Amino acid sequence: MTSASFPAIEGASQETLGRRDADPWVLAFEDRQYRRSELGALTDGLVETLDRRGVTHGQRVALMSSNRPEFVIALRAIWRLGAAVVLISPSWKRGEVEHALALTRPEHAVGDQPLLAELMPMLHLDEPIAAVAQAPSRPARAPGDDAVLVFSSGTTGMPKAVRHSHAGFGLAVQQWASALQLGARDRMQIVTPPSHILGLLNIVTVLQAGGWLRLHRRFDIDQLLAHIESDGITVEMAVAPIALAMASHPTLENFDLSSLRYLLWCATPVTVSVAEAVTRRTGVTWVTAYGASELPVLTCNEIAGARLDNVGRAVPGVSLRVVSLETGQELAPDEVGEIEAQSNSMMAGYLPDSATAPAFHDGWYRTGDVGHLDTGGYLRITDRAKEMIKVRGFQVAPAEVEAVLHGHPAVADCAVFGVPDEADGEAVMAAITLRDPVRGPVDEAGLIAWVGERLSSYKRPSEIVFVPEIPRLPSGKALRRVLKERHGRSSDY
Repeated sequence: MTSASFPAIEGASQETLGRRDADPWVLAFEDRQYRRSELGALTDGLVETLDRRGVTHGQRVALMSSNRPEFVIALRAIWRLGAAVVLISPSWKRGEVEHALALTRPEHAVGDQPLLAELMPMLHLDEPIAAVAQAPSRPARAPGDDAVLVFSSGTTGMPKAVRHSHAGFGLAVQQWASALQLGARDRMQIVTPPSHILGLLNIVTVLQAGGWLRLHRRFDIDQLLAHIESDGITVEMAVAPIALAMASHPTLENFDLSSLRYLLWCATPVTVSVAEAVTRRTGVTWVTAYGASELPVLTCNEIAGARLDNVGRAVPGVSLRVVSLETGQELAPDEVGEIEAQSNSMMAGYLPDSATAPAFHDGWYRTGDVGHLDTGGYLRITDRAKEMIKVRGFQVAPAEVEAVLHGHPAVADCAVFGVPDEADGEAVMAAITLRDPVRGPVDEAGLIAWVGERLSSYKRPSEIVFVPEIPRLPSGKALRRVLKERHGRSSDY
């Protein structure tokens, strides 16, 4: 199997892959392991199947799948055919999937979710994939062709599709491998959704670096800790919920975690007390990093001696600056403003196209995050300029949740905002005024369930407060910051 198995990545060689033997084990799932040659043969088999179904260069293919080896095989096969992958979260409800399909207009679908199969013809990943020796070569794709479309919510409340080219995403993979110093000796396990940019980036980077990867259907702290020990995991992605589960695990010291080079904290601000508790109990230190759906790798801390009060410095190939929230002018070191970035690994743009221009300022990508760079180039994130809520690394648009709550017959008005949460980074909170409060309070659990039935679980409010009125500007804009100050929780970030 050659480096062409991941055609989104340019210029890979056998030296880059760092192979220690001719056909190593590269992927594990439950009690099954796959050698590199087996993954190649299964990819070639799915290439032939998709080719017969009419998948061709330049088309888009929706991929809605749980975390399983067939996801990796489908990803590779679609890229081999020169098509772009539209990643749809398996946690999404019908309305969210319908919107994603209408926005991206994929010609084909692959996955394991009945919902996608109801909306368009789908090749089910439970169907056997016939391994073949080698599929015929296909037309080469251009570096600027779309490779993958992932979704990131916007201020309008409707998810936007983030377009990444083969060249751009390939560079992001190289940046990630270099920043984490990943090689053929490394072993990682993935419990984060593969439809999210972080899960996708880790899967592709580990396999491209010649390492070994275990996929999990779902997060289970005991399984995760047991596999660090049994599989000799060297790099563990421990986003906030995983870190909290480790810190609070009653028998954490009973697991042998000595194979770990470090634990990696991404997607949410570091909760220092939690990270320090894990290190104190295990002896394993942390590395912090920062990225976005639009620019997958922005910063990373040093592997040795990383600090928890910042997210490191810009990785090679990424430029950072901080600009005034009022004037847009670049600020001096240690001055707080909005973080902007430039890189060739940046997204090619959004769908709809009209959303792309507002995301940039003089050619710089506006992250929406607020922070400051010190004189050494280390970045600290302190807040967000945008009103997005970030739950476990997923962006939640308040307007989207508000639209659902406004559909409840008892809700007269509402506003949704984020509050600090130790486990998830932020939690969704809703302030609600009732149409007829005299008749008695509406059941809070019922309102939360109302949202949960219509949106993904991470968009569901964790708490609802009933207020006499929603504070608003004359323009009608809800003063979410006021509500957050009145009803939010304190934070030690």
